[in-house]
Amino acid sequence: MAFSFQSWNLISFFFLMSSMLMTIIMESSVTEAATYGKVVHFRPSPWYLSHATFYGDETASETMGGACGYGNLFDSGYGTDTAALSSTLFNNGYACGTCFQIKCVNSKWCYKGSPFTTITATNLCPPNWAKPSDNGGWCNPPRTHFDMAKPAFMKIAEWKAGIVPVMYRRVPCMKAGGLRFKFQGNGYWLLVYVMNVAGGGDISNMWVRGSKTGRWISMSHNWGASYQAFAVLGGQSLSFRITSYTTKETIIAWNVAPSNWNTGMTYKSSVNFH
Repeated sequence: MAFSFQSWNLISFFFLMSSMLMTIIMESSVTEAATYGKVVHFRPSPWYLSHATFYGDETASETMGGACGYGNLFDSGYGTDTAALSSTLFNNGYACGTCFQIKCVNSKWCYKGSPFTTITATNLCPPNWAKPSDNGGWCNPPRTHFDMAKPAFMKIAEWKAGIVPVMYRRVPCMKAGGLRFKFQGNGYWLLVYVMNVAGGGDISNMWVRGSKTGRWISMSHNWGASYQAFAVLGGQSLSFRITSYTTKETIIAWNVAPSNWNTGMTYKSSVNFH
């Protein structure tokens, strides 16, 4: 088929306009990704009165793992400055990763000057209904209570005390680097533990997007710091959209996992909350 000079001009004009339209769309997408969600800086809360105990020994070996699912807390970057929260504070796992300053008050066992320490919530202190709330059932609702790793407790009071009154407040989580995503599950079910969360330290909603899906897939809260998606996501790179429970800030971690990702692996991103 022959084309006239005028036809070629029309075709060239069509491709030129198409190219310009694609450029506009791509630029709009980049702009949207760069400005997605309002930047919100987490601010410390007021001080509140509570109590604290400890569990485990100086090695903190018994505090590894826990209801949040972080596994070995040394490998996950949380160390021994951790605590199990009473269910009132634990909030069905949405408090996993939150950070608190705690100081001993009004006790002869407090260290001089009432120094504070900063801990991360990594576990649940379950109720003990066999004991009264003021004598052994320290984590019974509606009490707020911190069952700290022993090394953390020993930064604010002598361990002989067993239990001490404390003042506590939520503070920003200071984390180096970006969010980390630990993968579990199988070919039809992706379970992701979100770790090293800065800012408020918590997560309320999460979505996953594969390089072949072309859309965001909502992930449901499983337990602790884990979110799940019932979808076939193998053989494609994965990105995540995450919203903070406290600040409502939303960030996107693009291409966190490569197309050959595997369960049992932890993948790092370059973004984090503020």
